[in-house]
Amino acid sequence: MASSLNRVILIGRLTREPEMRFTASGAPVANFTLAVDRPFLNAQGQREADFIRVVAWRKLAENCSNYLGKGRLVAVEGRLQVRSYQTPDGQTRTVSEVVADNVQFLDRAREGTGPGVAPPEPDPIYPGENFVDDDFGSEEPPF
Repeated sequence: MASSLNRVILIGRLTREPEMRFTASGAPVANFTLAVDRPFLNAQGQREADFIRVVAWRKLAENCSNYLGKGRLVAVEGRLQVRSYQTPDGQTRTVSEVVADNVQFLDRAREGTGPGVAPPEPDPIYPGENFVDDDFGSEEPPF
């Protein structure tokens, strides 16, 4: 019996604020890019990074949009998706991205910075807080 596996686990920092939008049917979707350091130095002795697009849906998208900001350190677990689309001028573009089903916040938000601003006490974001994309239908925050 043949089987397949498509799992991606990344740890990196957001390169900019998450971009939140809604589909025609009203489903929230957030896009952001992670800078993930490579585990070695280049010929000049500098560390390089890969910039990986991440897509989150539904409640996970809302949480990412509300609590993450540029520079935040996160762990993302999901699957790799490769898709194609047509540009308005008829060219075909191919995009590789990680569709997240788990985003773990690995640092605290700095006060006074972007959407990642930590709310007043009690602080719902702490190292290790886990937001999972699930379809339980609860509108209550996961903390």
